[in-house]
Amino acid sequence: MSGRLGRTRRASGRPAPGRVPSAPERPRHPRARRPEGRGVRSLLGVRTVAGQVLLLQVLVAVLLITVAVTGLALQARYDSEEDAQNRSLAAAESFADAPGTVLALKAPDPTAALQPSVLRARDGSGLDFIAVMTPDGVRVADNESSLIGRRAQGVERAATGSGFTEIFEGAPNDAARAVVPVQDADGTVVGLVSAGVSIDNVGDAFDRHLPVLLGAAAAALALAVGSSALVSRRLRRQTHGLGPTEMTRMYEHHDAVLHATREGVLIIGDDGRLTLANDEARRLLELPPDAEGRPVTDLGLDEGTAELLASGRTVTDEVHLAGERLLAVNTRPTAPYGGGSGTVATLRDTTELRAVSGMAEVARERLKLLYEAGVRIGTSLDVVRTAEELSEVTVPGFADFVTVELLDPVLRGEEPTGTHTEMRRTAVSGIRQDHPLQPVGDLIRFAVPTTPMAAALAGGHAVLEADLNVAHGWRAQDPPGADEALAYGIHSLVTVPLQARGVVLGMANFWRSERAERFEEEDLAFAEEVAARAAVAIDNARRFTREHAMAVTLQRSLLPRVLPEQGALDIAYRYLPAQAGVGGDWFDVIPLPGARVALVVGDVVGHGLHAAATMGRLRTAVHNFSALDLPPDELLGHLDELVTRIDQEEAEGEDGEGITGATCLYAIYDPASGRCSVATAGHFAPALLLPDGTVDCPEVPVFPPLGLGNLPFETAELQLPEGTQLVLYTDGLIEHRDRDVDTGLRVLHETLAGHPDRTPEETCQAVFSAMLPPHRRDDIALLVARTNMLDRSLVADWDVPADPAAVARVRAACGRQLERWGLDEIGFSTELMLSELITNAIRHGSEPIHVRMLYERCLVCEVSDGSSTSPHLRRAATTDEGGRGLFLVSQFAERWGTRYTPTGKVMWTEQSPGAGPRQPVELLLDDVSW
Repeated sequence: MSGRLGRTRRASGRPAPGRVPSAPERPRHPRARRPEGRGVRSLLGVRTVAGQVLLLQVLVAVLLITVAVTGLALQARYDSEEDAQNRSLAAAESFADAPGTVLALKAPDPTAALQPSVLRARDGSGLDFIAVMTPDGVRVADNESSLIGRRAQGVERAATGSGFTEIFEGAPNDAARAVVPVQDADGTVVGLVSAGVSIDNVGDAFDRHLPVLLGAAAAALALAVGSSALVSRRLRRQTHGLGPTEMTRMYEHHDAVLHATREGVLIIGDDGRLTLANDEARRLLELPPDAEGRPVTDLGLDEGTAELLASGRTVTDEVHLAGERLLAVNTRPTAPYGGGSGTVATLRDTTELRAVSGMAEVARERLKLLYEAGVRIGTSLDVVRTAEELSEVTVPGFADFVTVELLDPVLRGEEPTGTHTEMRRTAVSGIRQDHPLQPVGDLIRFAVPTTPMAAALAGGHAVLEADLNVAHGWRAQDPPGADEALAYGIHSLVTVPLQARGVVLGMANFWRSERAERFEEEDLAFAEEVAARAAVAIDNARRFTREHAMAVTLQRSLLPRVLPEQGALDIAYRYLPAQAGVGGDWFDVIPLPGARVALVVGDVVGHGLHAAATMGRLRTAVHNFSALDLPPDELLGHLDELVTRIDQEEAEGEDGEGITGATCLYAIYDPASGRCSVATAGHFAPALLLPDGTVDCPEVPVFPPLGLGNLPFETAELQLPEGTQLVLYTDGLIEHRDRDVDTGLRVLHETLAGHPDRTPEETCQAVFSAMLPPHRRDDIALLVARTNMLDRSLVADWDVPADPAAVARVRAACGRQLERWGLDEIGFSTELMLSELITNAIRHGSEPIHVRMLYERCLVCEVSDGSSTSPHLRRAATTDEGGRGLFLVSQFAERWGTRYTPTGKVMWTEQSPGAGPRQPVELLLDDVSW
């Protein structure tokens, strides 16, 4: 075995002389080293504490498992090598001690004697090699025959008689071997036996153990990661996902707030022991240093405070005594807010606050009163009601009784002028009704300059009389009344002038009787503030009253004050201006020639003086146009042109305020025929209450309001039975904020239906009772007219042929009719006028020619012809044979004129039967003529 050359790594076994080789240092795996920077960065990259703990646990588990696996691997490797050395030693000793080994070594040919035995021993022991050597190390037998005769290295120690084991590194391969001496009977070393196992075979044994080690390591790692995840999950719930920086900051803030706040904080467990107390709580309660952990009943606290803290009751700002301090205690359970079962209590020192709480309460009440005053005073534009609101809003919060006096011009809406020493008591409010103060309506005089009222008026600010018992100036004004008030219990007064724009409007007086506290200087500012707000509201109401009165006066002056006398219609009406301001609604009844009557209802959009003035202009225009005896459609056409022109002219003015919209309904009723001609410009059609009790709404062509259409209007002709009631109205009656147009029309029809026996006055009353809105935002005009028919016996008419000879016959017939009517005294003048008119129609007109006489309140004579040419008065020359007929007509008739019909014209005259014959004036040479 001279071929096994190399060096020894490790030796063990029996003691042997020489150096035992040490274990070699194994190199580290290059991936076993992890950069420290990357590990730190990855660790810090996890934000939450739970995540970082999980990462650290995983890293520690990996490190521990790696160390354990490495140790187990090294130990397994060491155990395998140790086992191989022991097996080698046992085999070598057995071969050395075997019978015949010594004899074979002494034999002439030891190789022949020992070689078979070596081969059998190697195969039987499972070793890789067995060699027998001479004491100097020369192999005489070896399982590898090529090594026989070669010297083995490192076996010299066994020649001394002591065997050894070692890890041999060298040729032909590395091995774990044992070398023992072969001794004869006298102990002489006659040879050496070496046995061993190749290192490769030792490594195969270790490799068989490695999967088990790795599997165990993986299982341990999985178990460690799983347990770490569970711990991390629990920790995440406990820390709410916060990171270490956040937790540190939260703890610092918690600690700072807990101990720096000026409010005491206590936490008491469910067992009644103090768990935590901050610095302020220790100071307020004077707790001992070892208070935490002790029962709250043993801390020397006030009995009520200790009982409250131990009970766990929930209270808010319950005041308790702690020494000389008054503490406001609040307690809440901790369990609903994430803590354990227990109570948290907060303590606030209210000793100093108690001193100012009264003033704060008073200030809060005053602010509340000021707010209520701003909301409640001035809700209406009525002067008296505003004064009442001032008196009501401060009782009983500020005073027990309040009186308000205003100047008489203010009550009328006028500018306050003259002396301020006399005012009218306008409002009184108090906690009781049996007060001794002067009632509403009395005239209050401030003649004595020493009275607080006179002083307030002179100085322009509130005056305080804290104790009326010693107020001699106040007593001097009315000694009996002052004694009665003092006997009643009134003891303190604040009086303040009501001023707006630097002008005194009245006085407000605040009295106390039931309340023991007197008024103080601090109350003056509040009284002046309330009075200033009320004064502005009163002044606004005064101005509105003045403007409203002016507008109503103007409007009523423009509306008809009395209805004209006529027999065609029985008429009743209602007119109500808007409560917030007058508008432009109007109505009119205009007698027309021929016993006819015109009914007018209109509405100008808007409110105020401009709407009222516009209404007056339109009403005047309707009167002027109706004097021309125009049909309804032509009259509305002229009115439309007028409104358009007014708009254009006023749009060019400085204010640019024209007529923003106007509606109008114009109807003409003829009692002789029962016909009613109706035309409307944007207005509601009339409602007809027929004699049978039914209500009809006739179809009248509707056109745009005046000034917007520029289109020709149309007239609807209605045949009305006698006793029919025409109901004309404006939109304020049927439409308002709480009712639409359709509902209003339905209610109107229901109110009218079934009552044909009502008079027009009763119909107006019924409609207003059923339909009047609670608050009028618009004017309301209602006109009810019941039709009458002219008796046929009072109507006479004749057709006249176009022959001058027929004038005498018609004249004679008219005279006879006048005799039947008892109108003999005006017979001559009537026949004279008819002769002139009929002759003019025959000469200058065209057929058909018709004569009609109507006798109602006056005698009406009408001559109609087919010509639209109208005669007119002119001066007749001295040489003219004719041309003076119309002059005679104008002298004998009270009224006369011309109206046009679709077929021609009608010349008419009116005479009053009771006036007697009129005396014609003397004709001048250049007088008017045909």
